Amino acid sequence: MSNTSRPGLAIAALSIGTALNPLNSSMIAVALVVLREDFSLDVATVTWVITAFYLASAAGQPLMGRLADRFGPRRLFTFGMALVAVTCAVAPFLDNFALVCVARALMAVGTATAYPSAVVMVTELSRLAKVPSTRPLGRIQMANTSAAAVGPVVGGLLVSLFDWQALFVINVPLALLALLIVQRTAPADVGRETGSLGTLIRDSDIPGILAFVVSLMLAMMALLNVLPGYRWYLLGAALVVGALFAWRELRFKPPFLDLRLLGRNRPLLLVYLVFVVFSGVYYFAFFGLPQLLQEAGNYDAGLVGLLMLPLASMSVLVTPLTVRLIERFGVRSVLITGVLVLAGASAALGLLTLSLWPPLVLVLTAVMGVPYGAVSTASNQGLYVSARPEERGVAAGIFQTCRYLGAITATVLIGVFYGPGVNQANWGLMVLVMLGLSALVIVLSVLWRKPAEA
Repeated sequence: MSNTSRPGLAIAALSIGTALNPLNSSMIAVALVVLREDFSLDVATVTWVITAFYLASAAGQPLMGRLADRFGPRRLFTFGMALVAVTCAVAPFLDNFALVCVARALMAVGTATAYPSAVVMVTELSRLAKVPSTRPLGRIQMANTSAAAVGPVVGGLLVSLFDWQALFVINVPLALLALLIVQRTAPADVGRETGSLGTLIRDSDIPGILAFVVSLMLAMMALLNVLPGYRWYLLGAALVVGALFAWRELRFKPPFLDLRLLGRNRPLLLVYLVFVVFSGVYYFAFFGLPQLLQEAGNYDAGLVGLLMLPLASMSVLVTPLTVRLIERFGVRSVLITGVLVLAGASAALGLLTLSLWPPLVLVLTAVMGVPYGAVSTASNQGLYVSARPEERGVAAGIFQTCRYLGAITATVLIGVFYGPGVNQANWGLMVLVMLGLSALVIVLSVLWRKPAEA
């Protein structure tokens, strides 16, 4: 039986579960060389261990959110953590790289249940804890940010002490711990759908779900260029399947994704646009700067890791302050302030066209971490107040997909700008793009208004 008098523990467990997705998306980077050697792979093939996780996460987040809305967040969280634990217990014994990629995809699906489930549970947990919703949402955001920051460090330590298999094994106790605590401390699912399996399947809009997943995966594969020479074919197919998805959703009741409602919910759409564009700016720095420091500055990987650490560390430190400011001044004021700081931080990164002096890099990465913590937290709260309570799961899932879209778009553009060479001049061009995107995100933030009923 659930002990609903301990919401603090439940939020902590949800934060652990939420951290598993960014943790596993980042710490695998340090294992690519070892995987290449163990399975005798080329560089292009080994990257599928990352691509499989990204594709499954991006497509799975909205689906998992919809399931949390329909059948209950605690039930879905339990399923997700169990899937992670079982998959990660089996994966170390796999001797086929394709199966390892499948295991990574299943991990992504399992970890994708955590964030939407947490957002759905926030209302009841914050009521039980007698705190504003900003507090648990802030803790969940900190888990996301800190896990992504420590991922490469944790991954490097595990691979050096053990082997790539340890990257799977570490998830087993974490997933089981989160599962057991949520089962004991989170409120029971109430008011969710029940009935015969046949009825539930018939009302689940399976063709709509499949069309959504396929169109998104085709678009992501085009952006990632996973099949060189077929990018435009994949993009065209994504548009066709996406159009069929929209046609289906406008006619089916109840739809997997209510496009009419989404079209009428301007605040929610603006939150998504803000987060996509903002994520693009952030990942320009997160992915582009290390390459500049290593190739143009000739710094070794260890030093680059230390120089980049303030970016994520500062964002974690800023999050609690951001929560307090939102409670005092509101989401919109903090969001606008955060994106203005983002523009200033992006402009300051232009100084690296003049010098790659390590203390300067250290200061600039710390400054860039401030808007990341502020805008991520404000966007998270903006999502919460913009979405209807009964649709917060799927809304949260789409929100996480926006992060992936921004990150992958930034990665593609970095490849374009660094194509002629990784140097300070091309970094300067990227900073100009970051400034343009920052201006766009300022406009979108100014347009956002908290819904009157929220």
